[in-house]
Amino acid sequence: MHDPYFAGLSAALKRAGLMHPVLVIDQQRLSANIAAIRSRVTAGKLPLRVVAKSLPAPGLLGAVMAGMGTERLMVFSAEMLLQLLPLHPLADYLLGKPLPASEFARVIDRAGAEAIGGIQWLIDTPERLAAYGAIAKARNLTWRASLEIDVGLHRGGFTDPAALTAAAKAAASHGATIAGLMGYDPHVPKMPSPDGAFAAAQDAYRAMIGAVQEAGLDPAKLTLNTAGSPTFVRHCAGTVANEVSVGSAFVKPGDFDYEDLGALQAVAFIATPVLKAGSDQQLPGVEALSGPMHWWDPNTQRGFFIHGGHWLARPASPPGLEYSKLFGRSSNQELLTGSRQVELKVDDHVFLRPDQSEALFLQFGDIVLYNGGDVAGTWPTLPISA
Repeated sequence: MHDPYFAGLSAALKRAGLMHPVLVIDQQRLSANIAAIRSRVTAGKLPLRVVAKSLPAPGLLGAVMAGMGTERLMVFSAEMLLQLLPLHPLADYLLGKPLPASEFARVIDRAGAEAIGGIQWLIDTPERLAAYGAIAKARNLTWRASLEIDVGLHRGGFTDPAALTAAAKAAASHGATIAGLMGYDPHVPKMPSPDGAFAAAQDAYRAMIGAVQEAGLDPAKLTLNTAGSPTFVRHCAGTVANEVSVGSAFVKPGDFDYEDLGALQAVAFIATPVLKAGSDQQLPGVEALSGPMHWWDPNTQRGFFIHGGHWLARPASPPGLEYSKLFGRSSNQELLTGSRQVELKVDDHVFLRPDQSEALFLQFGDIVLYNGGDVAGTWPTLPISA
């Protein structure tokens, strides 16, 4: 039932004795995606900041950073920041979301004052600026702040240019140097008019650049961060920002099947064996209704209980599988159903494509590497963190 790609992948996993749920990364596809993304950002003359949460394995993150020729990282939690600082001590870090002030203090106290010199802390309100400033002053430290701006997503950040100017002017009194701006715009491709939404986001960003100029700052010396996997291609064609962030696009999970990412391939799959295969899936307690159900929906005719389940993923191979609507989800022995044309048997592999990478990549232990012909090794993941 598998096409040649998944048949080859299944055979490689069986040769390696991997008959339990694993997350597989195709190294050849990953390399192709890195090359395609590098070509785009190079043409757009934009530096790229790698989003670490979407690639939470040191080997994977390192491969992407090396392939892109960048030491810029975006992180979203104090815990992952503490994990990455020893691995990439010379990297330039930008927080992707504003953290509670106590997390700012925790990183300083755990990592040391010297380590925070390469970190841009994201600030979304005057109150957070003051809270961070109080912590820094208590430790006699200076720090770098990047100001979050709302360019249309409406998830927080400064919306009023005058308020942004005031915050930029107040930064020095809180021991902070303004390092840049961050405006995230993943809503753009989901709008009725993506082109119009992108233009509006650019206008909003342009107004905020003017606001920091009013505060006496030179935008050419600031980090003007934007984009994300859904929109970086648009920015490469022209943007008011001076760097883009990309993470998920390198592995392209299912939620990132955007038209602009059509040149990229799915890199990661969950592989898990079939534990039980039924030729006539019966409904528990109402077995007499099984026949009418199969007639009404042929994709309920056969049932396949797999090893594990309830992942943030969708069946990818063989075609024709779907989650059981009547049994519901299970993280132990998930039931997938299909028509009688699905010829899976016990110990065959089922492949699922993750919807996202982030937390899901941390659920399987070491990531299995596939080189197009065989299993090529593993990549340990970072410790689990929220």
